[in-house]
Amino acid sequence: MDKALGDKIPEFNKKPQAGGVGITSASLGLGEHRTKFEILVIILVAVVIVGGTEASLIVFNVPQYVFPKPSQIIVALFTEWVYIWPHLLITLYELLVGFAIGGSIGFVLAAVITQFPFVEKVVTPYILLLVTTPMLALVPLLILRFGFGSEPRIIAVALASGPMVMINSATGFRRVDLAKIALARSFGASTIQIFTKIRIPMAMPMIIVGLMVGSIFGLLTTIGAEMVGGAEGLGNRLTYYSALIRMPQFFAIILILAILGISIYVIFFWLGKRWASWEA
Repeated sequence: MDKALGDKIPEFNKKPQAGGVGITSASLGLGEHRTKFEILVIILVAVVIVGGTEASLIVFNVPQYVFPKPSQIIVALFTEWVYIWPHLLITLYELLVGFAIGGSIGFVLAAVITQFPFVEKVVTPYILLLVTTPMLALVPLLILRFGFGSEPRIIAVALASGPMVMINSATGFRRVDLAKIALARSFGASTIQIFTKIRIPMAMPMIIVGLMVGSIFGLLTTIGAEMVGGAEGLGNRLTYYSALIRMPQFFAIILILAILGISIYVIFFWLGKRWASWEA
């Protein structure tokens, strides 16, 4: 084969270049296959950390109100669960409703600003204002306006998660190959068809990353808002248990929040593998 001709023929068996930003590059390897030895090492490290912490607290006779033993935290989680789970449901409700509202508005704004540059110039300063302003500072003002119900916390979650979804989604929409759009237009595709058939599928990795980041920001905002004002939710339980110096129960709430955060990551990682596996 002529070398000059070979240089002109594109090859499709090359490995993808590293450095892209997406759901796979943002992962921590949860989707990778692990050997039994690696799983055993992970379990042993966890056992050493938990067991070492337990032994150290016993040896140095650390008081429970300073730092509880891991065994005391687990016991408190089970004994207090009947009082904790109603607050967990309230926190999940505020997170899901606020994230649904903020994520939907952020996605729509991302679609609009990528289609209309003038709108982007108008909206961008306000989006930057929302990103750089801690939403917890607005919670007292929202409480004065809407009361001590769930509405102020839902609004705070929406304001915290929406910009994250918008920024990442808009970035994904802009990274779509313009040649594909030009080819679609040459075949008579409309703007809506191009957006639904090309822009959204190609931007799906960044959209999922935006949803992941927005949901995590929403969880942090939910807990902070519940600590600032309100008589319900896991954030309120943190304030309640810390005021009574009930540290095992306090760290039990921390453990639940850690599990929630990990669950959010795993859910969106799975969605990325399912809907954006082509990126890998």
